[in-house]
Parts: sequence; C-alpha cells; structure tokens
Amino acid sequence: MTFRAAAVVLAAVLLAGCSGDSPTSPSTVPGGTLSPAPAPSPAPAPGSGSSGGARINEDFGGRSFFPSDNWWNQDISRAPVDPRSGSYIAFIGAARTAHPDFGPPPYGIPYVGVGGSEPRTAVTFVDYGSESDAGFGGVNGYPVPEAAKSQPNFIEGAVPGGGTSGDRHLLIVDRDRWLLYELFATRWNAAASRWEAGSGAIFDLSSNSRRPEGWTSADAAGLAILPGLVRYDEASRGPLQHALRVTVRSTNGYVWPASHRAGGTAGALPMGARLRLKASKDVSRYPSYIQNIFRAMQTFGLIVADNGSDMYVSGTMDARWNNDELNPAFRSLTAADFDVIQLGWR
Repeated sequence: MTFRAAAVVLAAVLLAGCSGDSPTSPSTVPGGTLSPAPAPSPAPAPGSGSSGGARINEDFGGRSFFPSDNWWNQDISRAPVDPRSGSYIAFIGAARTAHPDFGPPPYGIPYVGVGGSEPRTAVTFVDYGSESDAGFGGVNGYPVPEAAKSQPNFIEGAVPGGGTSGDRHLLIVDRDRWLLYELFATRWNAAASRWEAGSGAIFDLSSNSRRPEGWTSADAAGLAILPGLVRYDEASRGPLQHALRVTVRSTNGYVWPASHRAGGTAGALPMGARLRLKASKDVSRYPSYIQNIFRAMQTFGLIVADNGSDMYVSGTMDARWNNDELNPAFRSLTAADFDVIQLGWR
C-alpha cells in the first residue's frame, strides 16, 4: 500500500498534496440529492459475477484504455536515457527491490465496470473540490454502484463503504460511454446520506486529454490510475501493452505527462518520470504471466504516479493473483535493473 497519509503533513510546506491532494485550499462541491439506485445485492467476488449491471474487475473484451498513441500506451523501448539516470537510481537506492503492490483481497486496487444506465450520484469533495470533476458532459455525479455502500471489494481496502483510512480509491468504467471515473479517499457517509471523496477525476477513454496544468486527479501526478494497473486477465493473455504505475518515497516537481506535483525533494524523480527495465535483464525464467508483466516494463516502462514506498508497482485486487510467485519474482528486480528515460520524452 502507498503512504499517502504521510504526505499530507508535507502539503502545507511543499504546496502540494499527497496522492490526489492538491495545493489549493479545501473546497466542497455541493452534494445535491442522491440519484435513485437499485436495491443492494451481494457483491461479486473479484473477477466474476455482476451486481446491478456492475462487474468487478471486468475485462471489457481486452479493449485498451485510451488511444494507442496515449502516454500510457507509448512504446519507450528506444527512448533515450536521461543524463541523470544514474543519480536518480542512486537516490532510490540501486539495491532497492521491486514489489507487487497487488494481490488477493485486500491487496491492490479494485475497479468496476458499469452500464451507461447506472444512475449518477453526486459526490461531495471534502478536500480538493476546486481541482475535482463534479460530472461529465453536463451530467453531475459518478456512477457509484449501490452495493459499494454495504459490500466489500468495490473500494480499495476491501471495507464496505470505504471506511476512514487508506487511499480508498474507487475506479469505475462506464463501458457504454467509455468513460473512467476515479475517486480518492472515498467514503459513504451514512450520517449525512452522501458519498464523499478527497478528490475525483473523470477521463474520456477515447481521448488523450490531460488534466489542466497544476491539477491533481485521484492520483498525485494528475494521471488516470486504472490504465497503469497490472490486471490479471491481460497478464494471462500476453505481454501487457501499456506502462505501469509505480511509487517512490519522494518526488520533486513533475514532468509530462503528469500535471501535478506532490513534493520538492532535491535529487528525487519528478512525477511523470519513466523507469524502463533494461533489455539486458533476462526475464525468461519466470512464469509466463510474470514474464508478460516484466516485458511491459521493458517496452512501456513504469510511470511515477504517487509518493509511497520505493519501487512498488500497482495492480488490481484480484483473488486469482498468486503472491507466492509474484513476491519473489518482483524482489529479484532491483532499481539498478532500470534506467530513467529522458524526462518528459514524447
């Protein structure tokens, strides 16, 4: 798990937020009236079933998030190495090992697919409403499944309704309109009868639009989260065709494609920086699905998207993951096995 809570203390000094936080003063988007929603039904296990049209860890037929030329889908295998790559790796610690920040519940970040008819529910942003999206296309609200109030596995941390600690990301894909809704620090406030979040962002998955310069999202870098997660279905099919989300303990400003800073530590990587697993690293001895993950690191790289633990690679919460295989495989990779490509390279 990431350590976003610790970054809150730094926010006032650095004029930056932790993941999903921002340098602006807290503001609130009016909550309004909750949209009608179907009665709660049992939540499906990750990767199976449905609930009122909602499907946790839906595969979407293998469809790619964002256009092929989007930064998440960009082949950086031939991108130039940044002149400061060695010093950045030394800052992380050359011997620092990688870790999979995902696994069976409660590890990793779940996501849910919904239909276009899923009711939109207003979300009250209790921290950073000025940099959050209230809705999309003139329609206010987020299509939060009713079952997320009372059932686990919809929100990161596997606590029904989100609870009160941790990052509590809630990621929702409208499969019909091909829109991605992402919330940070999500919570069902039963006393106030409303959904609350620290920040939220909505992405058109058919577009390459970035957040406004200086804006956060549900992630510290201002990027979408879901397109950078390691997902079980895609890893089982073949080499992943996108970059992966990674955290480091400290950051220093931001570079394209990020839009938001969350620290100013001298010598640290900026948000949006990319690490690339060296082509000389032999990945052939690992199970095939892990080879598929590691080959994506060589072709598409890792994008620094949050402050947390060094070299923690984000993935989905899915009961099908085998951490007895993932943990030793990831720990066999060290920071020295990676280069930092030229900052801001397109």
